[in-house]
Amino acid sequence: MAKVTFNEAICKACGLCVEACPKKLLVIDKSRVNAKGYNVATIPEDKQSECVGCASCAVMCPDCVITVTR
Repeated sequence: MAKVTFNEAICKACGLCVEACPKKLLVIDKSRVNAKGYNVATIPEDKQSECVGCASCAVMCPDCVITVTR
């Protein structure tokens, strides 16, 4: 099982990770805002176990917000 973590403080919710995920697990959480005023990307709790750890999201992130560990 893979673990995906987000450095929410620097996420700009550009959506590139959402588009890159082959399983379509990532979402932009409209209910949370970081200190810079941006919403943040995340994987909902109920979907985390479905992540295969491909790291496509991390590769696409221009700000290195995402870390994938297996």
